[in-house]
Parts: sequence; C-alpha cells; structure tokens
Amino acid sequence: MKKYCLFALCLTVLLAGCAAPTRYVDPANDQGAVTMTLDYRDFEKAAMESVDSMLSSGAVENPNGGRYVMVVSRIVNDTMQRIDTDRLAKKIRVELLRSGRVVTTTAVGIDGPEDDMNMLARDLRNSEEFDQRGVQRKGTLQAPDLSLSGKIHQANHEVDGEQQVEYYVQLTLTDLASGLAFWEGETPIIKRGSDASVAW
Repeated sequence: MKKYCLFALCLTVLLAGCAAPTRYVDPANDQGAVTMTLDYRDFEKAAMESVDSMLSSGAVENPNGGRYVMVVSRIVNDTMQRIDTDRLAKKIRVELLRSGRVVTTTAVGIDGPEDDMNMLARDLRNSEEFDQRGVQRKGTLQAPDLSLSGKIHQANHEVDGEQQVEYYVQLTLTDLASGLAFWEGETPIIKRGSDASVAW
C-alpha cells in the first residue's frame, strides 16, 4: 500500500511538471491554434465587422439629431455548440456606445428588463424611508427606437477529406416605429480542419 501511494505521488508530480504553464494571452496578438469551435476571436471579428458595417451604412444616424436608443432582442444560437449569445451582443453594444451614436436600454428586454433595478428603484415612490427628491419620477424611462436581433447558424461539410465548418452570424437592426429593417449584416466564419476535429 505504501509503495502504491508513493508511486501515485510521483506520478502526480511528474504530470504536473509536464503540464503547460498557465500564462496570459494578449487578445490583440493571439497566435494560438485555431479551434473548430467558435472562440473569442470569432466573436470579436463578427462584432467589429457588424459594427463597422452598421456605422458606415448610416443606419444609426438619427435624422432628428441625438442618439438612438437600442434594445437587444433575441439572438438565436442555431449551432451545435452551447453559446452564450450575450457575448456577441455585449461586444456590439460596447462598440456602438463608443461610437457616440447609439445608447442601449436595460429597462426592457425580450425576457424582461436586463436590469431589474430600473423598476425596483421606482418602487421607492411614496416610501417615507427615502428622500423623495432623489426618487425617479414617472415618465423618465426612454423607450427604444431600434432593436437588434439575429441568429448564429452552423453548417458542416466534408471537403477533400477534411471537415469544413461554416458559421454565419446574421444580424438585423429594426426600426421599432415602422417595423422596417434599417440594416442587415452577415459575417461568415469558415473553418477547415481534421475530420477528427470536434465542432461542438
């Protein structure tokens, strides 16, 4: 038994010594191997290309001046992977906010308010425990002008003995007053690799 424990300990130390050391990765200069799945570099590419297209199209130029208020609707994950589509939406929101042409609302959302505090703060009205001068008044929340929705689609193919995985990030910016799509974009992300690679 003692020999077995000693062997197990030595094996653990040996394996730990062979493991790659943990290190930081510079997202702006990541030369790491490309995966068949969607990784953060793909989300970065899709978000930046979408925002550049949106801004250059003039779709977010408010003819009445000021900034449009945008709400993020549903972005459907139609891939074989478990993806948090909020990662894509967040990058787009950050870049649009930086552009100075769009602000996003957290008071409404497809599954309810993104930030429940918008309404909870209004529950303080008429509470004797709070200075009413600082409590939010009625009619101050801003309704959205634009809605961003979309889908991430995946298709797998066999090409010359290799696996080709095609991802399409499709987004639509809808004017909520008219229901018309002011902008639509699609970012293809195509990867080809070993047939043994796993794409989910």
